Amino acid sequence: MASVRPDRDPRAVLREAGLRPKKSFGQHFLVSEPIARSIASLCVPDKEIGRTRVVEIGAGTGMLTRLLAPRARELVAIERDRELVPVLARELAGTPARVLEADAGSIDFAALWPAQSPPSPRVVCGNLPYSITGLLLRRVVDSAEAIDRAVFMVQEEVAHRLTAAPGSKERGALTVFVGAVFDVRRLLRVPAGAFHPRPQVTSAVVELVTRRPSRARITAAFQGLVHRAFQARRKTLRNAWAGLAENADELRRAAERAGISLDARGETLEVESFARMAEELSALPSAAPAPFGHRGGRAS
Repeated sequence: MASVRPDRDPRAVLREAGLRPKKSFGQHFLVSEPIARSIASLCVPDKEIGRTRVVEIGAGTGMLTRLLAPRARELVAIERDRELVPVLARELAGTPARVLEADAGSIDFAALWPAQSPPSPRVVCGNLPYSITGLLLRRVVDSAEAIDRAVFMVQEEVAHRLTAAPGSKERGALTVFVGAVFDVRRLLRVPAGAFHPRPQVTSAVVELVTRRPSRARITAAFQGLVHRAFQARRKTLRNAWAGLAENADELRRAAERAGISLDARGETLEVESFARMAEELSALPSAAPAPFGHRGGRAS
């Protein structure tokens, strides 16, 4: 087996390949080896070495991938930059990692993990491009049944939003959707100097652990309630949810049964409150709310 340097600097790899970071892909390569080692240990703790199956989103030049390879049972490195794929394959030669050219936003994670014997932890990780963080998090939410844990580098603002408690101004639709199926922890703060090129924001590493059972089923009714609650944050739920039931009295009775005050605002509700209201509305003959859209851009 070939010898592979685990600390190969992405700047040197890019320079040797005649490549530069692509703004169109939102590329900011992690160049801090100590931080990469910390992330690798979070993805595959010592007690799971040799057992965990890992999928890395946006493997880039393989900085994290090389550190994951000796720890994981299986490792799939996803990269959508066609120019980087052969570079990544060369960097990972001699490791058990499998390189896959694909757009992570359309990956079927369950298909990457065939029937397990014996069962083993399934982990998704990666340094998520800021511009499509929301899209990728939604994809992971949709795939929660096929995932046991996710470890992501995100913009610090997104990390605050993901962990925002009820009543916080940072709490939003993404907080609720992710919180419906995952327990979220903010683990590391990562300075801008840890990347090439240097971004204008601070980043953070978050861990998402799948809840079984989940706090809520992400049905069309649940999605519609959450989106309406946060589309106009200054509105009370009475106004935000107007029209979701046949009339105002029906909406009021459904909210009472769900234990919700319509004078409250969306950011004050727990995930379970949205779930109870969704169940009440689903039992009514009214039309179902609009489904949860998969949009790129800012993680809301």
